[in-house]
Parts: sequence; C-alpha cells; structure tokens
Amino acid sequence: MKKYISFVLLAAAAALAAAPAAAQFKPTKPIEIIVHTGPGGGADVLARFISSLVDKEKLAPVRMQVTNKPGGGGLTAMNFVVEKKGDAHAIAIFTGNWMTNPLTQAEAKVTVKDMTPVVRLVLEPAVIAVKSDAPFKTMKDFVDAAIKNPGQMKQSGGSITSRDNVVRQLIMKNTGANWVFISFPGGGERIAALLGGHVNMMVIEPQEAGEHIRAGNMRVLAQVAEKRLAGFPNVPTLKEAGFDVPNVPQVRGVLAPPGMPADAVAYYEDLFAKITQTASWKKYLEDNQFEDGFLKSAELAKFMDEFTERMRGILKEAGAKVVR
Repeated sequence: MKKYISFVLLAAAAALAAAPAAAQFKPTKPIEIIVHTGPGGGADVLARFISSLVDKEKLAPVRMQVTNKPGGGGLTAMNFVVEKKGDAHAIAIFTGNWMTNPLTQAEAKVTVKDMTPVVRLVLEPAVIAVKSDAPFKTMKDFVDAAIKNPGQMKQSGGSITSRDNVVRQLIMKNTGANWVFISFPGGGERIAALLGGHVNMMVIEPQEAGEHIRAGNMRVLAQVAEKRLAGFPNVPTLKEAGFDVPNVPQVRGVLAPPGMPADAVAYYEDLFAKITQTASWKKYLEDNQFEDGFLKSAELAKFMDEFTERMRGILKEAGAKVVR
C-alpha cells in the first residue's frame, strides 16, 4: 500500500512538473501611451522617447503609440484612462498634476486612486526662464518689475494647479508682486508664447527648455530645485535668490486603467525596469537634468498618498482653495 501511495505521489509530482506554467501577459497589439498634454509638452516628450527607445532596443514584441488627450488640466486624460477599465494594452504618463488637480477641482470625477499604479520614473527640477533679450537678469529683476507694474507682466503655463502656477502663487505671496498666469494646453504653445514675446516668463522643465537654452533663445533666472543642477552651476535656486518658498516637486511615472490584471502590471514593471537600465535612458536623464526616481507599483502607491498630502499643504500655503 505504501509503495502504491508513493507511486501515486511521484506520478502527481511529475504531472505537475510537466504542466505548462501559468500564462503570463504579453502584449499582442500596440500599447497605447496616454498623455494629458498636446505635442511638445513634457509628458508627450517623455512618452515619445520611451516609445522610440522600446522600439530601438526591441524591448517589447509590439510598438507603442502615443495618444494626446489635453484639456481640463489633465482631467480629460484621467477620465479617458479610467474608461479603459481592464485594458492591458493601455498605460498613461502621469505627473504631479494628476494628484494635485483633483484637490482643487470639485468637478473632478476621478483621482489617481481610481487607477492602477505601475511605476514611478523620474523626479524633475524646473527652471524659471525668460526670453534671452528680456531686460531681466535675475529673478529679483522680474519680481521688482511685477511689483512696479501690477497685473501687467505675464507668465505662460499649464493648469492652475500645475507647478508653474503654484510657484507663481508662492512667490507672489512671499513678495507682494502680482502678475498674470495664462494657461496653455501644450508645452509647445507655452514656449511659443514666450519666444514670441506674448508673455514675459515661464516655469519650465529643463527637458522642455533644453534646446532653446542651448540655442541662446532663453535665459534662466532661477532654479526650482533643492540644489543647483549640474547643467546650471551659476544659476541660483529660488532660496539662494532670496525667496523663502517651499520647493515644489514634480514627478513623472506610469499609471494604468483600473482593473489591470496583476500579470500585466508585472509585465510593465519589468519592461520599465529594463528601460531604466539602458544606456539611452541614463543619457536621457543626464541630458535633461532628471533624477532617477524608479519605484515599482506597491512603492508608487505609497508615494502617491504621501505626495498628495504634501501638495495639499503647499496648495493651501499658496492660497488655493482645496476641496478634497
């Protein structure tokens, strides 16, 4: 009897060993990357770089295609992602706006808590730039001009809860200055407004401003960062320039529709881990003055809770009405 039982157990073990492993997700059609900006915006630039890198390095069996869903300060894209519930072939590039905008917009129907966290990719500083022939040599020059001419100076930017506008609100509160914020749906339009002389200043990520700074079209007055970036060793941070305001962080990463299967999340975690180890990605971070901020899904979920709470405090300090 014992021999029979041993035989049965051995046969069962052999059958299990021979059985195929549980099916793991692999994309079978193009992967859609959703971004909340128009062409030229920071999220759009990042998404298109990722798409080309994946194709160049042959990291996925299918191509990636970018879908632009600007509008509503990111809410249009967020709603679009949530409507794709369970879709394993759709991901989205999120920024800090996706966490901050719902804090001040009562009409927001969804938040990042309604989506599936995938990975955090980068932490981004920003610079405050003017047109190269502007009369302002320092941030103090600009603020002094805004104080002398209240409501006459203009800044281009994104949504009203974007880092662009939060930095503006903090500096105005700190100095008593007052200037106008003009919202544009895409980064390309914001830059065109500055270079065309339609606005006087903008807060912009080095990634977006890089080619214009190198070409001598823009002058950097200050950095929105904890410490000076390697690419701008002679430009002061806002605190160094004498403005006692908190540093406003920016983050970019990847979210997915609600209900994405666990094996699909694991696939994308692995894909982006491979992306971040390529020489092309590391050069991209260096060229754009980005900080490597890679976190996987579980860590990202915790980070988003902490980030939202921190930004709730900063928005209140800037004088914004927080509704949730």
